Amino acid sequence: MTATAGAPATPSATPPTGPTPGGGPTPGGGPADAVGDMADDAGPISAASPVPPASAASPASPASPTVALPLPPALPQPPAPAPASAATAEGSRPARSGPVRLRALDGLRLLAALMVAAYHYGGRDGEISQAWGTSPREQFPTASSYFAYGCLGVQIFFVISGFVICMSGWGRPLRSFFASRVSRLYPAYWAAILIITAVFALPWVAYKSVSPSDTLVNLTMLQQPLGADRVLGVCWTLWAELRFYALFALFVVLPGAGRQRVVLFCAVWTLGAALAEAANQPLLDLVLMPEYAPFFIGGIGLYLIHRYGHDALAWGIVGISFLIGQHYAVAELWHAPNPSFFSYRSTLGIVAVVAFGFLAVALIALGKFQWANWRWLTLAGALTYPFYLVHEHLGWVVVGVLHRELGLPSYATLALTILLMLALAWLLYRFVEQRLTPVIKKSLTAVRVR
Repeated sequence: MTATAGAPATPSATPPTGPTPGGGPTPGGGPADAVGDMADDAGPISAASPVPPASAASPASPASPTVALPLPPALPQPPAPAPASAATAEGSRPARSGPVRLRALDGLRLLAALMVAAYHYGGRDGEISQAWGTSPREQFPTASSYFAYGCLGVQIFFVISGFVICMSGWGRPLRSFFASRVSRLYPAYWAAILIITAVFALPWVAYKSVSPSDTLVNLTMLQQPLGADRVLGVCWTLWAELRFYALFALFVVLPGAGRQRVVLFCAVWTLGAALAEAANQPLLDLVLMPEYAPFFIGGIGLYLIHRYGHDALAWGIVGISFLIGQHYAVAELWHAPNPSFFSYRSTLGIVAVVAFGFLAVALIALGKFQWANWRWLTLAGALTYPFYLVHEHLGWVVVGVLHRELGLPSYATLALTILLMLALAWLLYRFVEQRLTPVIKKSLTAVRVR
């Protein structure tokens, strides 16, 4: 996704995100996008073992799950339950129990990915205008103004990521956490890099791929800090995710996750990000990510509520994160009405979409969507990450073929392009992720005895 929290704050047209003719992608592209999402685990979310009550005299807590995030296809064992004394020693109620699959969170992932796709196909200018033959504003005179809000799907991805990473890292050793992240992120990412590079190398495709050297650098997922051109416009969100994983691993997973430690991590990161913004030091901005931190931290706070129930301190983390997060979203995406700009987003609209993301994850954390337990949502969550990786740049090619060469109407082209990208995402999930993820994870977690 492009002009999300990473876009320039100055009022200007949204910058393009992918490869430009004769060079590499321009800054500001893509989410989860997690995706990011997306870059977080796309597998089904299942219940972990419950933590027993602290004592027979303790009041019973309402039933609710402590969950772990498995990866397709082999579902790892959930983290071992914390001893009851640990929960009470930290001044909180015991973690809730009950067999629940948070399939609604998978559905929210897919919704965020579709928001991003709507933005890339009809809510911005740039290379997609070349694909349509005219500006998307002419293709979707009414809908394009709503599609422009789709870039905020990135922020929703980041909130989900904070929730999921805190959940999956709880009680897990550092090596296992590292293996789960690498095996989750890289297989589909490598496949997307190779596919898009191959397609853009075709003589009839108008979009140029990056240089062979930069393509190889892209396989590391470190192309942005190294200054290499990007194969995927959306990879900037993966760079944000990697930095979040590193912070969480260093300050939570390595010393051992616990309620007090996680709360302290959220508080210190929030304050540090604010100080980094005030100091205007590029290194601090790079490490602490002031514009993205509130969304990750808000998701962590929502997981604490999910794990321990209503808690004023956890709700305070969520509330402060929302207030700071909406500030950054408005600062980056709002500009005064100007007919020369492609899109205009109102302040109220931006705040409303950010609030929707926080509220949706909060309702899921509180168990309000337990009724949304349809099995197809598990598959929807699994497709989100590969869909997010391939949809933007391959979408340019598909839109051009369907609309300009085959003459399909705009809305039919939009719908069919999304369906084709979902079909490709299923192929990547079935034949790349399901085969490589367990192999990579097993190799990284294997204990070698000399």
